[in-house]
Amino acid sequence: MFSLPTSKKSLLLLAGLCIFIGLVSYVAVPTQGLAQALFLGLAFFALTVSVDLVVSKLILRSDPIFTLRRTLFLSAFSLGVWLLFMILGAALSFGSSQLLWVKLTLCGFAAIITLRIIVFMATSDADVWRRGLTVLLQPTVCLIPLVLFWTGVSGAHALQVLPFIVIFPVVALFTGLLFFYPVKRLGKAYSLSSIPLFKAYIANYTTGDNAPLEKFFEDLGEDTDVEVDVLKFESSKPKAAVILSHVHPGPFSNIGSSLLPSLMKHEFQKECNCEVCTPLGILGHERDLASQAQNRKIVSQVIAAAKFKTSADLASPLFRATEGVASASCQLFGDTAFLSFTLSPETTEDLPQELGQFVSQVAAELGLKHTLFVNTHNSLSEFVGVEEHLEALKNVGSKCLQKAAAQPKGRFKVGAASVYPKEFTLKGGMGSGGITAIVVESQGQKTVYVVIDGNNMVSGLRERVLSALGEAGFDESEVFTTDTHAVSGIVTGRRGYHPVGEVMDQALLIRIICEVAKKAKANLETSTVGYLQLVVPKVRAIGEARLKSLTTLVDRAIRKVKQTLIAIFGLEGLILILLLVFL
Repeated sequence: MFSLPTSKKSLLLLAGLCIFIGLVSYVAVPTQGLAQALFLGLAFFALTVSVDLVVSKLILRSDPIFTLRRTLFLSAFSLGVWLLFMILGAALSFGSSQLLWVKLTLCGFAAIITLRIIVFMATSDADVWRRGLTVLLQPTVCLIPLVLFWTGVSGAHALQVLPFIVIFPVVALFTGLLFFYPVKRLGKAYSLSSIPLFKAYIANYTTGDNAPLEKFFEDLGEDTDVEVDVLKFESSKPKAAVILSHVHPGPFSNIGSSLLPSLMKHEFQKECNCEVCTPLGILGHERDLASQAQNRKIVSQVIAAAKFKTSADLASPLFRATEGVASASCQLFGDTAFLSFTLSPETTEDLPQELGQFVSQVAAELGLKHTLFVNTHNSLSEFVGVEEHLEALKNVGSKCLQKAAAQPKGRFKVGAASVYPKEFTLKGGMGSGGITAIVVESQGQKTVYVVIDGNNMVSGLRERVLSALGEAGFDESEVFTTDTHAVSGIVTGRRGYHPVGEVMDQALLIRIICEVAKKAKANLETSTVGYLQLVVPKVRAIGEARLKSLTTLVDRAIRKVKQTLIAIFGLEGLILILLLVFL
C-alpha cells in the first residue's frame, strides 16, 4: 500500500510546488514580471487550500478516507504532475511561441483531471455528483488565475485558448472512465465486483473500517461448527486458562478472526477473573472467521460455558522428545494431555491437521480422554519445509504421550501473570494480548509456558528465551505465539508484518519475559484443573480457497491498474497532441 505525509508536511510541499509554478510561469512569460508570476503561485496555494477545506469539510464530509490531510496530499501530487507539463512547455517554447507553453499547461490540466477521476472513483463511496464536483473543483479554480496570467501571452486570446479549456476536460473524462473498464471485466471473471472490493481494502487500510471488507467475507463464507478447547486451572478462585479455538486467527489486520486471540483473552479475563493465554492449534487458513460478529459469537459462548468447577488435582511433569529438528513436549493434567510441537530453529508455521488427528488417536489408545495439541509457531526463517518433517513430528508426539502416560502423576501448583509492554506495538509485531506466563510446579519440576500475542518469532529467539528462563530457575519452558494476524497487513515489506523479535529490542523482550515468568512463579498455589470442549454452531467462516480468490483478484487488479495506467495516459497523450496540432 502506501503511507502519506502529515498535514503540515503536505502544506509545506504544496507551498513549495506553488512557488515553483510561479517561477516556471515567469521563465515562460518573463514579460509578466516576477511579482505577478509569484502572485500566481500564491493564488494557486490559497485557492487549493480553500477548495480542499470545502471538499473535506462539506462536499466529502461523510467520506472517512478523504480527510483534509489526504485531500491536501492529493492536491499537492496533482500540482506536481501539472508542474511537469508547465516545465516541459516552458522548455519547448523557449525562443518560440509562448502559446505552446499555454497549450501544454492545458494538457497538464487534462492529465490531473484524469488522475483525480481515477483516485476518487476508485476509493470514494460518496455520491457520484460529489465525486464529480471534487474531481473538477480544484483544477478548475486554479485555472482561473492562469487564464488571467495568460492575458500577457502573445496569441493567447479567448478564441485560441477556449477550445482547449472545453475539449481537454472532456478527453480527460473519457479516458478516466475508460480506465475502469478492464478492471471491472477482471472482477466478472471471478464473479466479484472488483472496484467495490478495492474500495473496501482501501477503506480498511486507511481508516480501519472493516465492515465493507467483512461484508465480502460474509457473502463468500459458509456456516460451520467451531470447536473450542478450554483447560482451566483453579485454586481458591480461578487461576488461569488455556483456550484453543479451532479457527485460524486471520486473515490480516482487524479483519475476520485476526483479533480473536486478544479479544478472547481480554473478555475471558474480565468475566472469569483469571489469566488467559490463547495459543495456536494445529490448523491453517482452512477456516478464518468472516467478521467481528463471528468472533463475538464464539467469545460469548465460551465465556458462558466455561464457568465450570474444576476437580482433577493430579499432573505429570513435562516430558520432551526430539527427532532431528522436530520436537514435542507433553504434560498431563488429569486425563487431559497438553501437547505442543516445534521445528525451531527451522520454520514452524501452520502444521497440517493430519498431525492432530494422528496424536489424538495415539492419546485415545493410551487411555487419555482429551488432548490439546498446540503449534508453538515460534520460529520463522527463509526455508519452509513442514511437510518433510511430518513423520518426525508424529514420532515425537507419540513418544511424548507414551512417556507422560507411563509416569505417575501428583498434586501440582499453578501461577500465572500477564504483561502488556508499551514498548512493543502492532507494527513492531506484538498484539494487544501482550505476554502471558503460566507456571506449573509438579513433582519438583517448575515448568513455564510463555505465550506471546504475535505472528511467529525470528529464528533463534526461542532458544535464547528458553536459555534465559533456565537461568531464571525454571526446569522446563516453552514459548508460543498466538499467530495473531492483527499485526499483519499494516506494515510495508515482503511479508506485511514483523515476526516477534525482528524489529523489537530482543534483550528487552527477554528481560520482560523473565520478569513475567517470575511474577507467575511468585503466585504459585495448589490447584485443580478441568477440561471443556464446546462446539459453537453455525459460525460464518471463509476458507483458504475463497481467501485466495479474493487476494488473487486484488493482486491481479493492481497489476491490471499498472498496465492500464500506461495505456490510458498514452492514449490521452496521443489525443491531446493531435488536438494541439490540428486545433
